[in-house]
Amino acid sequence: PTSKPAVTPKPTQVATAAPSTSPNIIQKDLMPAVDINKYMTPITGFADLRIQATTEKTPITGSGAFRIACQASHMSNDDPIIYPNQIGAAHSHTFFGNTSTNANTDLNNIRNVGNSTCAGGLMNKSSYWMPSMIDSSTNTPIKPDSALFYYKVGLFGSKSNLIQPPPKGLRMIAGNAKANSAESSMAYYSCINNVGESTRWSKTIQNCPVGNTMLMHVWFPQCWDGKNLDSPDHKSHMAYPVGENACPSTHPKVIPEIRVNFDFTITKPNQALTWRLASDNYDKNLPGGYSSHADWVNGWDETAIAGVVKNCLQANADCHAHLLGDGRMYY
Repeated sequence: PTSKPAVTPKPTQVATAAPSTSPNIIQKDLMPAVDINKYMTPITGFADLRIQATTEKTPITGSGAFRIACQASHMSNDDPIIYPNQIGAAHSHTFFGNTSTNANTDLNNIRNVGNSTCAGGLMNKSSYWMPSMIDSSTNTPIKPDSALFYYKVGLFGSKSNLIQPPPKGLRMIAGNAKANSAESSMAYYSCINNVGESTRWSKTIQNCPVGNTMLMHVWFPQCWDGKNLDSPDHKSHMAYPVGENACPSTHPKVIPEIRVNFDFTITKPNQALTWRLASDNYDKNLPGGYSSHADWVNGWDETAIAGVVKNCLQANADCHAHLLGDGRMYY
């Protein structure tokens, strides 16, 4: 089944703004101006659990992997991790997954609110967000065509038994929202053609040919300190592995390695030359995209994510983007 989430009327957006010739144009410092009247129409998402039995076998590949596709749900100038309870205090964001995410969201209770724009429906009410991609020539925020979230064994392939489900309410940020150069950036971009061939990765938004997908890739840390769901800088409770099968001693708990591809289809020549991330707070004459980053808050059904870890990752099975590894599939 490939049914799409229903669409709801577009609500009035609220955001703080620097002085502007138009009340709908939001701009701060050197970030690109954003016309919030051009925000995507929010979607309702799925309000049901979308799982069914299947006879398809899950291949054992020696490297556990699970993928889940999520549609963009809404755009706003909220960020409940960095600016909790401060409506419109952030740069523009595009949200995926949990449809209810806003500045006032209780991140410890996100599992119990909202619908989901992810395959599987209410199986996964996690919230994911990225800085909106902006066409700076028209101040238009661009809706990604798709987003695919990977849950993988990472560097723990030979000790996949160490991977545990992430705790309820865990949140983390990957990338560097303040980057203003290639040296400070943690960005990854590529062009993908219609047969899956890609260009080399770059630190800036790529000017891909017509028909290609311009891909923005973000890689989250996999090692948790085992105590804190967040930290004052929103990063130090998490860490990246320090080698094969090894997390830092300060962050001994291993969770799935989460990566995401945000995809933008190129439909006209030189389309991306004027694109910048909403968080690109530096000279507009420099290439866009250095400030690539993404946020994640765990809103998985605990039984479902425990099954993914056991039947896909620990079992070194490839569950693709539709299998649960236990005789069931999600859609």
